[in-house]
Amino acid sequence: MDRAISAVNLGAASDLSIWGLFVQADIVVKLVMLLLLAASVWVWAIVFEKVTSLRRANRAADGFEDRFWSGGSLDDLYEEEGAKPQHPIAAVFGAAMGEWRRSLRAAGADLVHSGVRDRVERAMAVTTQREMERMERWMVFLASVGATAPFVGLFGTVWGIMHSFAAIASMHNTNLAVVAPGIAEALFATAIGLVAAIPAVLAYNKLASDLARFAGRLEGFATEFGAILSRQGEERA
Repeated sequence: MDRAISAVNLGAASDLSIWGLFVQADIVVKLVMLLLLAASVWVWAIVFEKVTSLRRANRAADGFEDRFWSGGSLDDLYEEEGAKPQHPIAAVFGAAMGEWRRSLRAAGADLVHSGVRDRVERAMAVTTQREMERMERWMVFLASVGATAPFVGLFGTVWGIMHSFAAIASMHNTNLAVVAPGIAEALFATAIGLVAAIPAVLAYNKLASDLARFAGRLEGFATEFGAILSRQGEERA
């Protein structure tokens, strides 16, 4: 009788609010929760940074392509934006123009047989890869959180339930008032794991698609610009 009364009192004293579930949890479960919360905050920070940088890069690319196809001097455009590029497409343009100018000085009129086209294309390909690697930074973290956060939360849940069962065994009481708080604390870890994982997976899929589209834009510009420089080389020969 006394044991049943103490179990009821324990259940009444248990705080099942979000803060209460965290405070009352086992130290291992607390560490899991804190790890998952930190991962969730970092995921949102990455998503904000990626969305902002992609938006900025696309706006800059729109403006640059308008100036590029306006028929103005490529040399003037290089001096304005290519020499010290502030965005990816200007960096690709600057790499190509820099290589073109160096080849023009070295090979003179014999641009067709000097391998300049291959060097220009390599310069643009390397720059495109470097710019995309910079823009894709932290994408692996999003994928990792999306894949592992549910299992980390599940580990916290399993650990918490084991701890609860050990406490139940020591009290020799399976009253729901004794079992419920510990299981609720454990399941809370799984909930936090899902809160971290679901946005990470959704954001990764969306950002990966947007980054692939932007990489295609850079590669398309590089192909078109390479063809323009190749024609100019043939006209000079």
